[in-house]
Amino acid sequence: MPPDSASPTSSSFVAISGATGLIGSALVARLRARNVRVRRLVRTARPESPDDIVWDPMRGVLAPNDLEGVDAVVHLAGEPLAHRWTSERKRAIRESRVRGTELVARTIAALERKPRVLLSGSAIGIYGDRRDEPLDEASALGSDFLAGVAREWEAASVAAADAGVRVALLRTGIVLSPNGGALERLLLPFRMGVGGPIGSGRQWMSWISLDDHLRAMEHALATTGLHGAVNLVSPNPVTNAEFASTLGRVLSRPALVPVPAFALELAYGEMARATILAGQRVLPRALLRTGFQFTHPTLEQALRFELDAAE
Repeated sequence: MPPDSASPTSSSFVAISGATGLIGSALVARLRARNVRVRRLVRTARPESPDDIVWDPMRGVLAPNDLEGVDAVVHLAGEPLAHRWTSERKRAIRESRVRGTELVARTIAALERKPRVLLSGSAIGIYGDRRDEPLDEASALGSDFLAGVAREWEAASVAAADAGVRVALLRTGIVLSPNGGALERLLLPFRMGVGGPIGSGRQWMSWISLDDHLRAMEHALATTGLHGAVNLVSPNPVTNAEFASTLGRVLSRPALVPVPAFALELAYGEMARATILAGQRVLPRALLRTGFQFTHPTLEQALRFELDAAE
């Protein structure tokens, strides 16, 4: 097996799950532009490309031969969070992450030629709602629903690690892109001049530009010393009030219309309390320790870049 190198293209054959989502689709495009062969794990019965791998994580279907010979696996698949959480939705959120990761890790562990590295999705929700406490990869974990899901999600990768594969657990924060996620949902009200802070505005938002997130994943693919928990966030988290003010300034719009917490709780229940109204002040110690340099370290830089790139 060839060793990892400092080049982001050292993994020339990569399999990616969650490849149709915001992050996954951008990663596929970025790697292919660098002449990296990419195999997407898809759940459709009619794949778009002969390189696509058909799998079914809930039924435990993933043919080992389809992963034989890949240099790296990036596992990002999971049920979206941004819905009102019924008991059935919570079950799907948990099982889609845990069972999918277990299947990928077991399949990798059984391969004759194993990939060098598995990048496995996780989230900063693993820390729980921690108010103003600065958090890094060594911080204690939370105990709420999302923290419990993330604990199980990360633990599900153990078979790959036990088989000698380097595993990096990508604890992703709020990824900024006008094409999906939180920023896309905020753009319309802010552009109409009716945007503003949410709830108290004091909750911390640990964010990262989509561009830096993709670069950080390339860094994780190539950096041998990077394993275990990795916070994928900017080194400069902001409060929600600061986020609203900065977005308003970038769009040249006022950011003075607050969104009351009770309205969000009424509409979304537990999901709002656990995500929109909660916060984590997370720092990317592991990335910085291994020499990663952010292209967009401040929120204003990130917003201007991502919005300009979309035009």
